[in-house]
Amino acid sequence: MRFHTLPTGIRFFSPIALAATFFGSGLIRPASGTWGSLAAFGVGLVALSYVPSRTLVFMSIVAYLIGFWAAREWAKADASDTDPSAIVIDEVAGMWLVMAFVPTSMPALLAAFLLFRLFDILKPWPASWADKSLKGANGIMLDDIFAGGWAILVILAAQIYGIY
Repeated sequence: MRFHTLPTGIRFFSPIALAATFFGSGLIRPASGTWGSLAAFGVGLVALSYVPSRTLVFMSIVAYLIGFWAAREWAKADASDTDPSAIVIDEVAGMWLVMAFVPTSMPALLAAFLLFRLFDILKPWPASWADKSLKGANGIMLDDIFAGGWAILVILAAQIYGIY
């Protein structure tokens, strides 16, 4: 297992690093996005055992806002990389959004995780548009929200057809 390095001037325990990497999960290589999504999935599962699923919408919004700030600050320290793979707070926001809108059964939640990762990697429109056209923190954060939207649509379609 290897790890990403932080940009000069950002320390591991700084709020920027902890937020952007979701407590270090984004520093794991390879597949930082998957590690960040997995960490978000675990936190989401714990949350779902205590609060209604709609609470994850709020958690997703908070993660997006914190992520926007952290990504903007990260970019100030390292302008050479427009979408650093160590920043996974965008995956966190997207994963929690998906978890908020799917049935709370384990098969549905696992499908949500896999579909979110698939759409985050493939980036169907408008995720591809956000990834390529939007600059800075919005570009980093918004493509994962759109990928999450695709995962939600597929899970809801599966529900309509009686798969879940």
